[in-house]
Amino acid sequence: MATTCALCRRVVPDGRIDDPQVVQEHHLRPEERATSPTVMLCRPCHDQVHALFTNAELRETYDTVEALRGYLDWIRGTEKLDIDVTTSDRVRDRR
Repeated sequence: MATTCALCRRVVPDGRIDDPQVVQEHHLRPEERATSPTVMLCRPCHDQVHALFTNAELRETYDTVEALRGYLDWIRGTEKLDIDVTTSDRVRDRR
């Protein structure tokens, strides 16, 4: 069964899911895993979310798919399911 990324809404067909990490569970409230709601994200969206935002920012401001969606419109135009992501200095410095 194909999987749809909750963030970019791209459909990942079964034939592309040979890598078990191509679709990943994302906790909307990081570091509160026991009570955090989760959504399934494609790897590029999941990697980008964690590269752009600290866990504190994700918990406090970006704890819904709707809040995250505005920052990830770029992914909709690509077929890539694996991208290189570099954590921004701003995020690295705040960790």
